[in-house]
Amino acid sequence: MANHLKNEHSPYLQQHADNPVDWYPWGDKAFKKAQKEHKAIFLSIGYSSCHWCHIMEKESFVDEKTAKVLNDKFVCIKVDREERPDIDKHFQDVYRLMNGSSGGWPTSIFLTEDLKPFYSATYIPDEPKYGMMSFKALLDVIDSKYKNEKETLVIEANRVLQHLRPKEDKIQATKLDESIIARVIDQAEQLFDSKDGGFNKAPKFPQASTLDLLLNLYQLTQDSKTLNMSTLSLKSMAKGGLRDIIEGGFCRYSTDNEWRIPHFEKMTYDNALLSEVYLKAYHATKEEFYKEIAFETLDFMLEKMSQDRLFYSASDADLEGEEGKYFVYSYDKALKAFDKANIPKKAQALLLEALSISKEGNFEGKNIIRIDDHNSVTLPYFQEAIEALKDKREKRTYPFIDTKVIVSWNAMMIKSLFIAARTEKRYLKPATKSLAKLLDTMYIQGKLFHSTLIGKTAKIEAFLEDYAFLGEALVEAYKTTLDETYLITATQLANSAIEKYYEHGKWKFSRGEFETKADIYDSSYPSSVSTMLSLLLSLSSLVDVVYKKFVFKTLEIYSYDVMRQPITSPKMTLMIIRYLKDDIIIKANEKKLTAHIKEIDTINYPFSLMKNDTNDGFMLCNSNSCFGHEKEFKGILEILAKRVH
Repeated sequence: MANHLKNEHSPYLQQHADNPVDWYPWGDKAFKKAQKEHKAIFLSIGYSSCHWCHIMEKESFVDEKTAKVLNDKFVCIKVDREERPDIDKHFQDVYRLMNGSSGGWPTSIFLTEDLKPFYSATYIPDEPKYGMMSFKALLDVIDSKYKNEKETLVIEANRVLQHLRPKEDKIQATKLDESIIARVIDQAEQLFDSKDGGFNKAPKFPQASTLDLLLNLYQLTQDSKTLNMSTLSLKSMAKGGLRDIIEGGFCRYSTDNEWRIPHFEKMTYDNALLSEVYLKAYHATKEEFYKEIAFETLDFMLEKMSQDRLFYSASDADLEGEEGKYFVYSYDKALKAFDKANIPKKAQALLLEALSISKEGNFEGKNIIRIDDHNSVTLPYFQEAIEALKDKREKRTYPFIDTKVIVSWNAMMIKSLFIAARTEKRYLKPATKSLAKLLDTMYIQGKLFHSTLIGKTAKIEAFLEDYAFLGEALVEAYKTTLDETYLITATQLANSAIEKYYEHGKWKFSRGEFETKADIYDSSYPSSVSTMLSLLLSLSSLVDVVYKKFVFKTLEIYSYDVMRQPITSPKMTLMIIRYLKDDIIIKANEKKLTAHIKEIDTINYPFSLMKNDTNDGFMLCNSNSCFGHEKEFKGILEILAKRVH
């Protein structure tokens, strides 16, 4: 029998609509039931491609006995963290306060009937293991405590909520200066894996914003260390495992240090950010390899992860309850695929070795395709082998795709398409059409929304990250086309975001039901605050210098934390460097600028913009004044080359 999720739009909630657990969506109906029946609330937060969310569902939420305990003793609420990042953010903060460490998904929170949290966990096993009691045993303990020790639980819950909303934050400001550059390079080196690239130990995430920062620093300083850390990481990640060599696209993270065995889900934000970073590496090195990976990633997203010009949020790691089943190959089936493609036996042996395919396998008896030597692509029949393995996959069921459209994630994808369009013209049409569709679907009568399904009417209003990333995408669209209507819309979004979320240098991520602070620290993708500052710096250079005041006030408030530990907030660090160095704006009439749009990516100063102007020739300006005038663009490049030190 269907529960109360059957009419919800979220694909994640629909995954649970037939559970025997009587799930409710977040809302008054569930809250009133809890108050009327004086029951504690069990809140479960997850997302559709989350492996451990699937495990907990399989073990507990489809189990009739567990469901009966939940239904009898609790009011159960399901939340899609991607649809409601405000709720998720609030309860991640709750978890962190209660447990002294970061949480994860699924997030399991127990609340009083008045929505006060008193117990928090992540995945809870169905049997005692990992040093944890079983879920059913925990439910009995919590039910007993709620009935007999409710006052104590409420006191603890109030204490947590009080810590979440301190009356006054102490602000420690420090001077912003260029010493941050040496400091962040030093910190990156300390965390860098000099053997396999990336930062820290497994599980290893791509950390695209750190790589982007290092590539920008290479443009500024020509320090080879920053380039080497970036290129080793990007080449290692592209070998296979994290990167899907057969169909393209990157998985979310690697479970080992060598990037061999991924967590197989593919997220739109990872693929958007990584394609941008690979393009930046291409422009820094002129090596075609990086461009090819970027284009392969974009093509995967356009082919597999989009519909009607909009991009889905994620594809699943699991198939038929088995992680990675879609992506891996048995030795025998790989050989059959090669035979079917008429690849000679002599060539097959070399290809098997080159693609890391063996009888014993490299993942639970099967094989994840990987090339340890990028020169393997020149082997005879290499492309035929890849196509044969791709054909084999096409006979399989593709993993579940969450078809939810999220504004911030779509904006990241669109931004990368516009950047790619400056190198390869074929990406301009999908970039412009996707941006137009996103605005038409999600920016309605001056109101921006956060997420929807294709063909549905958006209901959830936007958060700070949606304004910030969409604004950035619009600026990138302007940089690629010089169409000032994009700047007008970006300015409107920035003004709305300031009005809604800015307060004396601090930013809120959300207001309303959950008022949450916006972070400066990059997690899976860059922070909404740093992205907002990126937008405002661009607008201060291209539209009105007044926006720089908001940037300075924000940087001042967070100066102590970022100057001390710049590696923990790479995009915020980049914004400090950009603020200190200042943008350079190349001004000329549109016809002259259009001829040089492609060169904006190869200029060895990363904070370069172009602006339509009526002056004769090319004018070089910063945010305060103009300092150079050249008849030819070549002269501009010579002046900019001297700024590198």
